[in-house]
Amino acid sequence: MHEARRGASRTRRSATQRIYHPGPPIADETALGAGAEALRVTDPELFGRLIAFGGPPPLRRREPGFAGLAAIIVSQQVSVASANAIYARLETLIAPLEAASLAAADEGDLRNCGLSAPKIRALRAAADAVAGGLCLEGLSTLDAEDAHNALVAVKGVGPWTADIFLLFCLGHPDAFPAGDLALQEAARLALNLKRRPDAPRLERIAERWRPLRGVAARMLWAYYRGVKARSGMALADGSR
Repeated sequence: MHEARRGASRTRRSATQRIYHPGPPIADETALGAGAEALRVTDPELFGRLIAFGGPPPLRRREPGFAGLAAIIVSQQVSVASANAIYARLETLIAPLEAASLAAADEGDLRNCGLSAPKIRALRAAADAVAGGLCLEGLSTLDAEDAHNALVAVKGVGPWTADIFLLFCLGHPDAFPAGDLALQEAARLALNLKRRPDAPRLERIAERWRPLRGVAARMLWAYYRGVKARSGMALADGSR
């Protein structure tokens, strides 16, 4: 899912700008397990329950290139099953899935993959950005705030898409897509809240999990799937 600025510039950040705490990337299962254990130590009751219902959270890393961003754009506001089916058709149509090939693809062929007009525009905008010099693989060398800003500068890439890219493609330990519907519902269930928290409230709740909010998000998604599987209830769209 920005050129790094440090020192005094950090003190001038807008109150509405996303702030990510730095830390080693969640690059493999070992790092993810260590992060989950660190959270369990800080709050044994909550994270012990998340693990009991959801099991060890899956890593689900993607390559930090155009194909990874394309997969996230495809998954916007649809179920995981639908996103997987559409993306599989897109990969069959364009192999390998690269920015230049997507830009040259026929509009009708893209629609036949199941892509909506807004998603086709977002994918083409991302392809144009890459052609114009956006190095998606290089975002890992930037501060997370700067990487997030570079992504949302692409038309059709919003905060959710940028945070999911930071989380699953770059492995940032503190990326937290608070606007994710399934994550909000998972927090409601896990914390026994009366109502599903909106994104600002979930951001405030997640402050206690820094600098490992990205690990907490994975644990909440796994918990949510575990709870719903036991109850037989349908998952909210977007559940990872």
